[in-house]
Amino acid sequence: MTIRRLLITLSFLATIIVMLLPVHGKANNDVVYVVPLKENVEKGLHAFLTRAVETAEDANAKAIIFEINTPGGVVDAASEIGKLLTSTSLTTVSYINNKALSAGAYIALNTDEIYMVPGSSIGAAGIIDQEGNTADEKAQSYWLSAMKGAAEQSGRDPIYALAMADPDIDLPEYGAPKGKFLTLTSDQAVEVGYSNGTVTNLSDVLEQIGYPNAELRSVEESFAEKLARFITHPVVVPILLTIGSLGLVVELYSPGFGIPGFMGLSSLLLFFYGHLVAGLAGMETIILFVLGIGLIILEFFLPGGIAGIFGFISILASLFLATDNIIHMGISLLIAIGISILASILMVKVFGKKMSIFKKIILTDSTNSESGYVSNINRTELLGLEGITMTALRPAGTVLVKDERIDVVSEGSFILKDKKVKIVKVEGARIVVREVPDQKEE
Repeated sequence: MTIRRLLITLSFLATIIVMLLPVHGKANNDVVYVVPLKENVEKGLHAFLTRAVETAEDANAKAIIFEINTPGGVVDAASEIGKLLTSTSLTTVSYINNKALSAGAYIALNTDEIYMVPGSSIGAAGIIDQEGNTADEKAQSYWLSAMKGAAEQSGRDPIYALAMADPDIDLPEYGAPKGKFLTLTSDQAVEVGYSNGTVTNLSDVLEQIGYPNAELRSVEESFAEKLARFITHPVVVPILLTIGSLGLVVELYSPGFGIPGFMGLSSLLLFFYGHLVAGLAGMETIILFVLGIGLIILEFFLPGGIAGIFGFISILASLFLATDNIIHMGISLLIAIGISILASILMVKVFGKKMSIFKKIILTDSTNSESGYVSNINRTELLGLEGITMTALRPAGTVLVKDERIDVVSEGSFILKDKKVKIVKVEGARIVVREVPDQKEE
């Protein structure tokens, strides 16, 4: 019995040891995600990074590494990405593999740790408008505040973040005298405390963050996300809207439905598809756009113009709902509408085209006499016949011609009753007579 109890006890202890082994070897089961953050920063990138962070959170990852190589991009998108990175419970790490400029620098500053490869750089975060000029004072103030906040929340000296966005800050020792934006090299970033270390590859990064044996998983952009990033690019949006409106305008001057109409609809569908995938638009936006198109088509068959006005408003509303930058959308629409108006003028004035759709709903035939149409029966067969006046012609009256009473007018003179007259002109319902002299009187 003693031996039996001893065996049971040993088996129980062995089971406990086996259960505890994974705990002591937990580093081998740690998971770290790596996510590429490359090319321009725009709204489509925010949608991709949101999915990446959610994937890492669902997998209970220890950290998420963003491999950054970007020249910058849209401030609004960078701001949203910054909020995303600071709101997750994961350890966020920037691995700058070449450059993190402008919006890229802001994103890196919102991560917990920054590592840079030799020769890489971070900074040059000046904000510019769509024309490439320095942004207005309000936008500048917002961006400086955002850069300062990003540095402070991660425990970094904000003066260098401000110098990246404000050329008035004088830091000549780092190659940024007054009038020049600060850009830090990998060595300079370590010196000022913006980089936690210089590394050569991802393995070095894992070593630095304390997970050298972690399982490294990557999150890649899907084709839909890549397409959405391209479509939501600030330069591509006005091009798509211009092709869309221009294609539909040209289609109105063409018989049937052809290539211009297909290109126009495809461009607009791509616009909404990209903004749907990027999370900027919802199904209500698509419904509003389709409703607007339907109302404009209905306007061709209804009087008053009310349906067309509401249709146009619905389309504009759907486009503005599909964006988070009203000013940029307004500029894009002005470009598209302006080019479409110019195309309409060219179609009419240069090529002599008319909108083919109006041919189906507007009567273009005229009932003129040249085409054989008359408003009354033309009694040309009466021309030259003679009759007797049944009433005096003053100058209008009635004449009896072959037992038929006919309303006539004289050439202008007064003609008595019972006088012989001759029909000398027939103009539709107007029959003109002339008195025939009495031969006995001659």
